[in-house]
Amino acid sequence: MLHSFPANAGTEKYLPEKSIITLETEQTQRKKLAKEVCTLSQKNPNLDSVIKDRTLLDHIIVDEEHRLLYCYVPKVACTNWKRLLMVLMGKANTTNPLAIVADDSHRLNVFRRLDNYTGEEIRYRLDHFMKFMFIRHPFERLVSAFRNKFGQNSSSSDYFRSRYGRQIIKQYRANASEESLLRGHDVTFREFVQYIIDPRTVARANFNEHWRPMVDLCLPCTIQYNVIGKYESLMDDAWLVLEKANLNQKVSFPRSDRPSSTNSLVEEYTKHLTREELLHLYHIYEMDFRLFDYHSPGFD
Repeated sequence: MLHSFPANAGTEKYLPEKSIITLETEQTQRKKLAKEVCTLSQKNPNLDSVIKDRTLLDHIIVDEEHRLLYCYVPKVACTNWKRLLMVLMGKANTTNPLAIVADDSHRLNVFRRLDNYTGEEIRYRLDHFMKFMFIRHPFERLVSAFRNKFGQNSSSSDYFRSRYGRQIIKQYRANASEESLLRGHDVTFREFVQYIIDPRTVARANFNEHWRPMVDLCLPCTIQYNVIGKYESLMDDAWLVLEKANLNQKVSFPRSDRPSSTNSLVEEYTKHLTREELLHLYHIYEMDFRLFDYHSPGFD
């Protein structure tokens, strides 16, 4: 079904700061590096094995009409991408992405995902649809997730404090108060990191999507993405996605999700970690650092 939109629905037209030639050159460099790192790491699960375990594809949203595959990474502007896709796919009663309640964009039944297709259908879409994902400095993403899920007062924070906070405090805090054990409301970043780097957590692959490595969410060593966008150049890279999909005359990416000041907070949060803890944390996200060309001083 075709939908009609006012030009650049919901947002003013955005013009990229860089030329399209520069943006395309950056994409070529990013994809080249990703391929090199994947080859050297020998972590290239073939598509056959991925299709056999289709749950690995559960973060890839399918837009049939516009022939798009979007792998969403929590804490990397995924709310606004989902809002925009809802507008494009006619799943909202508005043409303004920012008018869509954030929680509505995360409901499980809103989008069809690639893991819901047959093996043959998956292959066809991977071959013929435009594939894109967005990435962010791994430690920035982790701090953002911690602040959002453990530091705010919301129903989502209540869930994370109950589901993870109480367990983390019980395992990693000596002489925890009864209130902390009951509510899980005052987890520190260091305790959160101790939970993530704990061999028991790693062995169970017990990572919530908000802190699961980006390479595990989107499988860039198996799936050849047409655009690998960066949070640091969000607006330009989002423009490029829409330009490649011939959608820039229909919609613009919402400007509200500009890169935040999380970068300046990373040092503030990580300064309480020991060097050993920081090194273990780096190793958890090492493929994200290497494959997407991010740097952590002293560890790469």
